[in-house]
Amino acid sequence: MHLQVADQLPRPSKDPKGLADIGKWMCAADLVHTIHGAQQQSQAQMQQQGVTVETSRDMHDAALAAMIFSHLPPVRLSCIRSLVGPAYLGPCLHPDCKEPSCEGNRLSIMSESPLLMRISLPHHKNARKWGKAVIEFDVPSDLAQLLHTYLGAPRKALLEHHLLIGDACPYVFMDMHGRGFVAAAVLTLYWQKWLVSRGGVPMNPSMCRQVFVDERQSDSATAGPSNQGAAMVMGHSVKQWDKWYDMQYHPRLAQNAVDGMQSWRAAMLQSHTLAAPDLTLSTALHCGHVLVSDSEESQYQSCCSDSDSDIDIDLD
Repeated sequence: MHLQVADQLPRPSKDPKGLADIGKWMCAADLVHTIHGAQQQSQAQMQQQGVTVETSRDMHDAALAAMIFSHLPPVRLSCIRSLVGPAYLGPCLHPDCKEPSCEGNRLSIMSESPLLMRISLPHHKNARKWGKAVIEFDVPSDLAQLLHTYLGAPRKALLEHHLLIGDACPYVFMDMHGRGFVAAAVLTLYWQKWLVSRGGVPMNPSMCRQVFVDERQSDSATAGPSNQGAAMVMGHSVKQWDKWYDMQYHPRLAQNAVDGMQSWRAAMLQSHTLAAPDLTLSTALHCGHVLVSDSEESQYQSCCSDSDSDIDIDLD
């Protein structure tokens, strides 16, 4: 019975237009602009007002948003939630890790001058399938500067505000109580509230991966990272884009095929026009049939004569 009821319920809309109609979608350009604005505002407020709990939280949120989208191909949220900071020197915090030398998903400072930060993600969804291959990359300079500033006095101000003196929270990002985003639902609600406060819509942070793939796979995609490299940072493959993230994959292929058929049809017509002979029609008086001629010197009969004189059939 429940299956019959489920069949009658409307299917949730998963294409960008349908999601935009119900207020659950922002295009890539709008997201990048929103996050960039938050980043600039947080840095300006920090310079003007100094380090306060409010300015520190704003910088934290801008850094978190920049990690989710804009500066990097959208990293898995589980990797962002489990990311520990440079000051954490303890063992790997992944519950299933049995590697004694593993440092976990980590943000490291490789050099202070010039500033160079690196993200290493040994624990991601496809780690076992990839033979324990680590996703590792250097952080872009703008994002590195933002993270470096936040990890200093602003992060300390937040920890002290939440009575977590020292470095009690090992994770780079923390909720409103100074704890890491251990539960995915907590980060989802936090992101939605922040995005709405910036004039956006309450879309899930995981949707950013679909927004990114939708732009990269569209016919109007701008110059950017290679699909293979971006998919690797995201922790999957380009094939998975088509299956899980590119919601316009099948409609786009179908429409492109139909549009392409029009040029194909025009080419066929042009080819036929160039190849076709200059045909003329004449009439054979002796049999009354049509003869086809492509020159004045030669004629070819279009069908066999059925006159009595041409029939040679043995009736015996």
